[in-house]
This record gives sequence, C-alpha cells and structure tokens, in this order.
Amino acid sequence: MRRLAGAICGGLLLITGHLVPVAGAQQIAGVSAAPKPKSYVVFVAEPQVVKAGKPAVLELKFKVVDGYHVNSHLPKSELLIPTQLKVETAAGVKASAVVYPAGHVFSFSFDPKEKLDVYSGPFALTLPVVAEAGEHTVEAVLRYQACDNAACYPPKSLPVQVVFSAK
Repeated sequence: MRRLAGAICGGLLLITGHLVPVAGAQQIAGVSAAPKPKSYVVFVAEPQVVKAGKPAVLELKFKVVDGYHVNSHLPKSELLIPTQLKVETAAGVKASAVVYPAGHVFSFSFDPKEKLDVYSGPFALTLPVVAEAGEHTVEAVLRYQACDNAACYPPKSLPVQVVFSAK
C-alpha cells in the first residue's frame, strides 16, 4: 500500500503537490476549525437615566466571550496588559475616574501556582458623572488583552458609546 503525504489547509487537502477539496478537512487532521472571534469582549448598551446636575453613576456592562478571559485592571504582573477604559470628554458631562470591579483569581492547569487576576463572563465598570439636562453620548475605548487556556492574543481596542438622559 502506498502512503500519501498530505497537509490540510482551508478545506483543501494537499497530496503530493495537488489540492483536493475535502469536506470536514479540519476534523480529518484533528485541527480545530473554530475561528477566533473578531472581538473577545462585547459592550452591552442599555439606556440609562440620571438626575440632571446631581452626582450619578453610569453602569457600563461588558461580556467576555465564552472560553476567553481578559486581564483585570490590576493584573498580577507588570508584563500583563491591564483592561482600561479611556473616556473622552463630552459637552455637558463631567466624568470622574472609572471604577473597576475586582477581578477573580485564575490559574492554568499546567501552572496552578501562578495566579492571574482576570475578568471573564459578564463584568461592569462604573463611571461617576454629573450631567446637564438633556440627551448625552459619552465616547470611550476599552483596551484589553484576551487569553484562552493556551495563548494570549494581541491587545484590542473596543469603541464604546454610552448614551444616557439627564432629567
């Protein structure tokens, strides 16, 4: 019996210099076909109402895609990239420093002694504001680095628009 040398790439099987379409090619090679998400964190926008001219708090809800985690705002190592929200100034809105939740301890099965401080699943940041009466939009950017159980990925920036009313 003749043995064929082959490699699979994008649903095509390369056999001795010829590309042959193969259904389910990734499963044949034992390679995971799950694509990486374009964004590892999503912003869950909800309408919010605050009292005009009074100190108030906006809640910014995020969700880390299942199977991933992001470093908290205070990672355990200076080599890790913290999650940070940069808020732009908005007319009629005075914003104070973002308040971050505590992360939770995470360790990999291959190195249980190393403890990381991460966010996974849903998490919320709060933004103290004082706003003039009316409709407002605060622009912000969430910078984060996502990891799974095998690797960390390049940092990403997620644009965020927080729309709220002050009455």
